[in-house]
Amino acid sequence: MIDESKPRLILDCRNNLGESIVWDELSARLWWANIHEGEIWSWDPEGTDSPKTWSLGVRICALGLSSGDRLIVALEKGFARFDPSIGRLEPIAEVEQDLPTTRLNDGRVDPAGRFICGGMDEAAPQKALSSLYALDGKGQPRHLLGDISCTNSLCWSPDGATMYFADMPKGTIEAFDYDTVSGAMKNRRVFADLSGEPGLPDGSTVDADGYLWNAQWGGDKLVRYAPSGAVDLEVAMPVSNPTCLCFGGRNLDTLFITSAWFGLDDAASAGQPHAGGLFALKPGARGQLEHRYAG
Repeated sequence: MIDESKPRLILDCRNNLGESIVWDELSARLWWANIHEGEIWSWDPEGTDSPKTWSLGVRICALGLSSGDRLIVALEKGFARFDPSIGRLEPIAEVEQDLPTTRLNDGRVDPAGRFICGGMDEAAPQKALSSLYALDGKGQPRHLLGDISCTNSLCWSPDGATMYFADMPKGTIEAFDYDTVSGAMKNRRVFADLSGEPGLPDGSTVDADGYLWNAQWGGDKLVRYAPSGAVDLEVAMPVSNPTCLCFGGRNLDTLFITSAWFGLDDAASAGQPHAGGLFALKPGARGQLEHRYAG
């Protein structure tokens, strides 16, 4: 009998950098990005069909649900809509055109239907050059926060009153009081401090009980944090670079996790034959439905 409480490989997709996974309850499908390959993936994990993949010729950095089966997408330097029925991107707005070393990185739709998305600097050494933006339903990006090296961990508490965010190199997950009507952020504070941990905070999601689940890049694990920020549970992963996670399945009780082989040297890659795969487990918690972009 399979122990579903432990991570198991469910799709050996070998994504270079799998990211931004979301569950669409209307189509009962997962959607995620393979960033550096410029791909969007979609799959019904409870069905028999093979995954669908769209190669779009530009890096797909983050995505969120929109109306029908359309997606809102963060490209390297802006935002676009994606219609899978025609396999085409419709550009909406550009950002950071004057910053050649940055790209957008992590995004999620907020409770009011805005796409909140931030960027990262890809130069070495990495600098705090990028920003966090809110894309409203009219397609107008608004600057929220600056001096960011690498945006990650965007998600919200069940009541929408707390927004979580990480500037990855800092090794902390931060929290803000969040006004869902105006989108205003205030009372910035450290929610979880990963100093002394082997990894850094990558993608996060919040379950129905308000506990935050984080994929720890380079840490070989997932960590569940209580609403107080205390570590509640750690789940060992068979790969060193889990990247993002979401609850899905018809009962929202399965945790799906993307991963990456990007950044692994030859020895590490040889020791992790399923790096870049899609994993799943049933952790004994249920998730929340993803919000949908209002544009």
